[in-house]
Amino acid sequence: MGLFLLSITITGMAGLLLAVLMRGIVRLRRAVEKAEVLVGHCHSGTLIVRAERVVTALIQTASLAEPRLPTHTVSGLPTREPLIHRIRADRAGTIGVLAFKDYDRLCAFDPELADRFLIAMVERMATMMPADRILAHLDRAHVAVWLGSDVEASSATVEIRALAYALSDCYRDDEREIIPEIAFRINRFDIALHTPEAFLSQTLSSFASVPRGANENIVSDDHKVRSEEQFQIGQDLRQVVAKDQLHMRFQPLIDAASARVCGAEALLRWRHPERGDISPACFIPVMETVGLSQEIGSWALNRALRETRLWRENGHDLRIAVNVSGHQIEAANLPQLIERTLARNDVDGEALEIELTESVALAKGDGAAAFSQALRANGIRLAIDDFGTGYSSFEALTAIGFDKIKIDRTFVTNVHLSRQSQAICASILTLGRGLGINVLAEGVETIEEFIWLRDHGCRLFQGFYFSPPLTSQRFLDFVKNREGLLNLLQLSDQSSYERTYA
Repeated sequence: MGLFLLSITITGMAGLLLAVLMRGIVRLRRAVEKAEVLVGHCHSGTLIVRAERVVTALIQTASLAEPRLPTHTVSGLPTREPLIHRIRADRAGTIGVLAFKDYDRLCAFDPELADRFLIAMVERMATMMPADRILAHLDRAHVAVWLGSDVEASSATVEIRALAYALSDCYRDDEREIIPEIAFRINRFDIALHTPEAFLSQTLSSFASVPRGANENIVSDDHKVRSEEQFQIGQDLRQVVAKDQLHMRFQPLIDAASARVCGAEALLRWRHPERGDISPACFIPVMETVGLSQEIGSWALNRALRETRLWRENGHDLRIAVNVSGHQIEAANLPQLIERTLARNDVDGEALEIELTESVALAKGDGAAAFSQALRANGIRLAIDDFGTGYSSFEALTAIGFDKIKIDRTFVTNVHLSRQSQAICASILTLGRGLGINVLAEGVETIEEFIWLRDHGCRLFQGFYFSPPLTSQRFLDFVKNREGLLNLLQLSDQSSYERTYA
């Protein structure tokens, strides 16, 4: 009896299970048919095969619909949008942005080489950075490293500086070698102060500001204030000529061997109606950055030559030295402009000396040499300024054809106390004698500096020991004060210089 009841129970359960399975199969068939409609294709085969195929099709459709992170077409790095999302999620942290300055230069003549260079730089970065650092390609030649909120600001600064240094190692592409020029900025983010979008824009815009100081790579509140100041200076500079806010000062050039003033350096000055006198160290770099070197440089040359004509009309055979920037040399018509300005002021070319800084002279290469030849054809002399601060070569000195070397004030200051400065100054004086080029020491501020340089063969001087920059009339008064000059030269009478420099 017990076995009979057990048999009936098992049979009932099997029937129930079969009924459930049949109902599930019906539901499965209906689900597969609906899914086939969704994927737009009816499959053949058994129900199980059809189910497998429709599941595969749905997975493929879903994967195609998934949003993908936007990446840069050259580097393959994520672009700024994913970075913005991460910065917003972290709420605070430090970013380093590196600018590969060679990229656009290479694009000008070989875009494919430029892309290979950029890819190589990004690959270097990827191998150098810890795995948890986030890289993003912001625009063209700017790549960002997000260090997040767990890294201290000081550690982040050290890391980005080291990265920029390591990336500057030589890059080789077949037979071409490129020494990368890399600029970088470091900025600290706090979501309470900025949106991520404004934060990135501010960091990128900091590359356009004129660098000043040892911490120029750190984007700080001071950096923001300076950027705003430079922007306003650039705006005001556009009107200085029209509003007659510029004027010239003239610093005497002393020929100690003949105990006389042989000329003056024309120095540009700006008196702002609200800010007062603005330092040339402040406005001249901005002037070059905003592209006003040609206009303001032309004004300065014309004003300097106008004063020179007046001096000569009063019987003073003086030469005027005028600074020319690298941006001015880039103008192909600069020699013609100088020639016309000389003619307009009725001044001979012999009365003019053009000064180029050492870095400009060497950077312009053949352009500077051609410029020199054009000047010499009109009797104009050429001086190399700030000598010793760059990487001069004998070839450059002779190829460009300088008439004068000006020892930078860095080496003149306390030359009587510094063995290093003494060695440099003595070497430059020997170089000048060997090449037949006059040597002038600028920035002479004390009698001790003057005496050391004089005793080691220097004949030409400029600096506050003799006179600060003067107005035109006060400069003429200085020229006429021969007794005052003899006292400064430590000469008791008119003929003493003959014994001193015999």
